[in-house]
Amino acid sequence: MSLRMRFAAEDLLRCRFAISPLREAQGAVRTLSRPDRHGHHLPWLRQVRAAAAGLDLTPLWLLAPEHGYGPDFLQPIPEAPLAGLDEELDVVRATPPELARRQIAAALAQTPGAADTRRGRAMLSDPAGTVRQLAGLYEHVWAALLAPHWPRLRAVLEADVAYHARRLADGGMQRLFTGLHPKLHWSEGALTTAGTMGPLPEPGGRGLVLVPSVFFWPEAGSAFDPPWQPLVVYPARGIGGLWAPGGPTASTTLVRLLGANRAAILSGLDAPSTTTALSHRHVMAMSSVSSHLAVLRDAGLLTSRRYGHQVLYERTALGIALATGGPL
Repeated sequence: MSLRMRFAAEDLLRCRFAISPLREAQGAVRTLSRPDRHGHHLPWLRQVRAAAAGLDLTPLWLLAPEHGYGPDFLQPIPEAPLAGLDEELDVVRATPPELARRQIAAALAQTPGAADTRRGRAMLSDPAGTVRQLAGLYEHVWAALLAPHWPRLRAVLEADVAYHARRLADGGMQRLFTGLHPKLHWSEGALTTAGTMGPLPEPGGRGLVLVPSVFFWPEAGSAFDPPWQPLVVYPARGIGGLWAPGGPTASTTLVRLLGANRAAILSGLDAPSTTTALSHRHVMAMSSVSSHLAVLRDAGLLTSRRYGHQVLYERTALGIALATGGPL
């Protein structure tokens, strides 16, 4: 069922972006359970195959049905723009046992017979122990499958936040949600998750948290129900090239003109990006990338704009013409 949320002025002031390592861990677990549906992540799946085989992810899969309810206590709202995994898991571990039991039961009910299995009964009989077990499992998932790749993942997520923050600054909520996800629409002060009208939950001054994700693709997820702050998880930009070894190949002429590294950076800037993202994309030191960006900017091929603590670089008309061979 579609949802439509009407925003008051106070809600608009409390809209923010956040990056959630825990949600990336949950998305990674889901990707492992359905690898055939996540072609963008095949290189990652091949790299982590051996490490994943050493983890028993059954409890996590059991509580994450393909369709239906998953426990809310496993999905705390990020309180900071970039939450740490430890901080998020501390919130999970603080879940009251009775609340955990109710939500575990609701999640198990999504899979016929799950509550009557040996593992299902164990979860329900010891909810406090189950909470500790689940938090510990996510720690293992993170250490084995995501920590080695986190700089690359974080660069993509931060670049996405910077890009959409710019759109918000340039054109407000209407511009922000145009292109964020096909199922998200902004019109007349309201956010709708699909084309038809559903209930009208009121944010009540709580605003909205927007969480980009590498592993939650291609769908967008939302949680609007009180008492939690409304949240939307959406696929981050740049997932298609996430695991590529480098950016687009620069032409021979461009390499002769600029040098191999500067030509690669200019050719790869098909969307605004940060120094961190470019560093990981092109496997260059941050200091080298910064130096190349400064030269390209001074030559009039790039422009830079600051959004919060991020600096986004993008090609000028001259830079686009040089990189693509098109007219000025």
